Amino acid sequence: MPTPARVLRRAAALFACAATLTACGLLPGTDGNERPELERNTLRIGIMPVVDVAPLRLATNEKLFEKAGLSVQLVTLNSEAEGIKQLDTTLDVTWASHVNLFRAVAEGTKLQLQGEAYQAGANTMALVTTNPEYDSPAKVAAPRIAVNSETDVGALTTKAVLDTAGVEKQRITLKTMPFEQMVTAMEEKQVDAAWMTEPFITKAQRDVGARIVTDTAVGPTKDFPVSGYASSLKFAEANPKALALFRQVLRDAQQLATNNKLTVQDALTGYVDVDQQTAALVSVGTFPLSLNPIRLQRVADMMDTEDVLPGRLDVQALLPPGTTN
Repeated sequence: MPTPARVLRRAAALFACAATLTACGLLPGTDGNERPELERNTLRIGIMPVVDVAPLRLATNEKLFEKAGLSVQLVTLNSEAEGIKQLDTTLDVTWASHVNLFRAVAEGTKLQLQGEAYQAGANTMALVTTNPEYDSPAKVAAPRIAVNSETDVGALTTKAVLDTAGVEKQRITLKTMPFEQMVTAMEEKQVDAAWMTEPFITKAQRDVGARIVTDTAVGPTKDFPVSGYASSLKFAEANPKALALFRQVLRDAQQLATNNKLTVQDALTGYVDVDQQTAALVSVGTFPLSLNPIRLQRVADMMDTEDVLPGRLDVQALLPPGTTN
C-alpha cells in the first residue's frame, strides 16, 4: 500500500500537472473553445502491461480523454501480434514495438502511426545475469541469451550491442521465453544472461541479486525508439479528426509523465505485477511528445541492416498527413 506521504506527493504532482495543462489550454475543451466535431467519439485501444503505456493509463485515470470528448477503452492483449491483427475488427488503435509494427508493414499490413509511446533510457532495457563471472559484454564468446522474442527489440538490440563489444553475431544463441521465466533459466544455467526490460530488471536485482552485464540502450541503440501506437490506414483515413484528438491528448499525457516520473512509478502498481517498493526503483525512459520520422527511421534502418526487413522502409510514409517533428 502507498504511504500517506507518497499519496499526498502524487496528488500534488497530478494537480500541478493538470493545472499546467489547463492553464496552457492544452486540453481540448478547457480553453473556452468548442470541442471539434469528430467522426466518432469512442476508441478501443490495445495495450500490454508495460512501462511504455503508463502515460496512456494516466490519461484514462485522470479522465483526460473524457474531458476532450473521447471515450477510450483500454483492451489488454496477450501479444503485440494479436493487437495488430485485431485492428479494424475489435480494436481501433494498438500499442506495439516499432519493430513489430514495421515488420507488419513490410509483410503487407497497411498501418498509420498515431504516436510514439516510449524511448529507451539508461538501464530500461539490459542484459542481466546471475553469473558473477559474466562481468562484461565480451566475457562470454558464445553467449546464450534469453529473449522474449527472436524477432523483436530484444534480439535486435542485443545483437547490435554485443557486436559492438566484439562478440560475433553467429556465435550468439537466442532462447525465447517469457520474462517471468528468465531468472529461473539463468539460475539453472540454461542461459548465460537475459535481455530484460523494466520492471523485470529491478525485480531480478531485488529478488536474486542479478546484475546488469550491459545496458542495451547504448552506442548504436542509445535512446532507442522502443514502441508506439498505430491504427489501420483504412481507419485513419475514415477518422482523421478523432485520431488527431487522440494524438493531442496522448501528447498531454506524455508531457504529464515526463514532468513527474513518480506518477509513472505509482501507476505501474495498478497494471503491472510489481509492488510499491520495486516500482519506486524502476528506471524510466523517455515519453516522446511527437512522431519524429528521423528518430523512427533509425529503427527501420537497423532492421534493414540486420536483415529483419526485406528492404529499406520509408517511415515518413507511415505518418499522418501534415505530421511534423
